[in-house]
Amino acid sequence: MTALAFKLSGRQSPISVEGYRRAARRAVPLMVWTYVDGAADDWVTLAENRDAFGRWWLRQRVLTGHAHHDLTTELEGESLALPVLVAPTGLNGLSHWQGDVAVARGAEDAGTRLILSSAGTHSIEEVAAAARAPHWFQLYPWRDRELTGSLIERARRSGYRTMVVTVDVPAVGNREGERLHGLGLPPVLTPRRVLDAGLHPRWAYGFLRHRRVSLRNLVDAGGIAAGTASAQMQTRQLNVGHLNWDDFAWMRDQWAGPLYIKGVMDPDDAEQAVSLGADGVVVSNHGGRQLDGAASSLAALGPIAERVGDRVTVLFDGGIRRGSDVVKARCLGADACLVGRAAVYGLIAEGAAGVSSVLRILGEEIVRTLTLMGVPSLAELDRSWLIPRDAPEQRQATAAG
Repeated sequence: MTALAFKLSGRQSPISVEGYRRAARRAVPLMVWTYVDGAADDWVTLAENRDAFGRWWLRQRVLTGHAHHDLTTELEGESLALPVLVAPTGLNGLSHWQGDVAVARGAEDAGTRLILSSAGTHSIEEVAAAARAPHWFQLYPWRDRELTGSLIERARRSGYRTMVVTVDVPAVGNREGERLHGLGLPPVLTPRRVLDAGLHPRWAYGFLRHRRVSLRNLVDAGGIAAGTASAQMQTRQLNVGHLNWDDFAWMRDQWAGPLYIKGVMDPDDAEQAVSLGADGVVVSNHGGRQLDGAASSLAALGPIAERVGDRVTVLFDGGIRRGSDVVKARCLGADACLVGRAAVYGLIAEGAAGVSSVLRILGEEIVRTLTLMGVPSLAELDRSWLIPRDAPEQRQATAAG
């Protein structure tokens, strides 16, 4: 369909991640939106993830003659079209009935990959069968080592080449908004919430027709009852405060391919992970959904990249909404970035096409940002291309202006 046809039909697609966010908010009931866009406690860390980008100015050079930029990024032997992957996000089928399959296809269409959550509403095998390329697999270190081992083996058999172990959930974060709006265990449906669902007929049809609300790697069934049972099982299995580095070493031994550790916010932890054989670290505070009051992911990125970035791949996850955010993360040492909520906004609004569109928007914004900065290439980005917002020379220039 042409752009003119979209305009005449009133269906013009959003042109920014924030545009997709607004479209997504209109498309789902409040109960679902609270899960997608909410965070722990007072949402302090969620806000900090976004605010942190505003503390850096981009350096701008002119007349550099650099009009074209190749965003191709090599990760674990694969060539990606841009330095962005889709982060693991659970319960995608609650947002859109096509869930993880649509996210995987959208990522492929944009030339990148999904890191499939082990808390997905499509199973490891379902996503692998529907995909055209090998994606990555995210593993929670469950309380039951037999369950953990079985998921690792299923991912291996299904052709996933890289595994990402999430380690920042020794207890589930206090997401009061989810409980307040009915997403407790079990979910609480009131007449008002049922009415809200009915006011979103497209979402309601997909929900009732396909029932993609259970964690299919834990319970091989659909529907609310199966969803509740799988969520209860997940909660029991994720309360694993006793897990330690020996458990991570065991997981390293079980997986022959590249292995990353996600949820690292301290350089000493990054160092320990590397010493135990991690091929990469993902600097992440779980999108503010776990420890509220933790530093922003961007604040943690620089020290971690300085410590281990010359030995392993460093990925960044936390608050990206613009291509310029990706550029700033690259300047601070990230090899590539993950987007979670941004991709889900696209999924809710337009399914696989929305995921692909969000990623393409970010890619276009990265190219535009590099061109306006006068950067020769993506590989040239380092801290010299950033100016701290409170730098003395910047304050002087502002005052003089």
